[in-house]
Amino acid sequence: DYSLEEISKVIDWTPFFQTWELAGRYPKILDDKVVGEAARNLFADAQAMLRRIIDEKWLGASGVMGIFPANSVGDDVEVYTDESRTRVRETFRFLRQQAVKPEDRDNYCLADFIAPKASGVRDYLGAFAVTAGIGIDERLEAFEARHNDYDAIMLKALADRLAEAFAELLHIRVRRELWGYAADERCSVDELIDEKYRGIRPAPGYPACPDHTEKGVLFDLLAAPSSAGITLTDSFAMLPTAAVSGFYFSHPQSRYFAVGKIDRDQVQDYALRKGWDMETAERWLAPVLNYDAKSASG
Repeated sequence: DYSLEEISKVIDWTPFFQTWELAGRYPKILDDKVVGEAARNLFADAQAMLRRIIDEKWLGASGVMGIFPANSVGDDVEVYTDESRTRVRETFRFLRQQAVKPEDRDNYCLADFIAPKASGVRDYLGAFAVTAGIGIDERLEAFEARHNDYDAIMLKALADRLAEAFAELLHIRVRRELWGYAADERCSVDELIDEKYRGIRPAPGYPACPDHTEKGVLFDLLAAPSSAGITLTDSFAMLPTAAVSGFYFSHPQSRYFAVGKIDRDQVQDYALRKGWDMETAERWLAPVLNYDAKSASG
């Protein structure tokens, strides 16, 4: 039951307007010569509904985070049960870029931002799952029963913005308090949106970690269903849908990147690490395959 009032202060409004197919960055979009009037009207409606969401508790926000002893082993990251680091609790499997690059540019893998086990450095990996969509289904059903599509879409859009803002707010608290590796950080809302801070929070299913199934390992590690009321479907979509989950990397050189297309040799290695057959690996990694899986298997 995290404060929606507090969460709302760090909302990034630009994607909200994109949801309504209005192009432009907030707040400049409000004065845009072409879409400014429509943007202002939409923003006024959003502010009115947001006030009701908060005051009348239309939605609930819940989240869970943890910071765990961890080290990398190749392109995997082992998470340990405790500081003795003798037992592996979970293992995350990551993928590496395979694009041809100049010699002075690295092919990144998320495991690069965690100290190797062989180094003896005691490193850590963070994880989180948050939602701002608790209770949304009942409210949407009421709107849809009255054929009020506009308010239903508005509520979904605001719930999504609140979930993203919750992820931003929790990351702030992790950096400054809960992990504390950037205790002196001071960022404006614009600087937060532009990610002018140390560390990253990549998510399974996104460019740096394109395999959605890693979300299952993440949710097991966090006990997200019991801790935060967030569950996964068979296709690893989150419920409520207004939810965000991912990892926290604190390394000062950690950065976002896209794995991009990968070749069959890495898929074979990944399948081995995951305990999958090639057909399963190719199905889950289909969007990033640099070859025709059907031709390769034939």
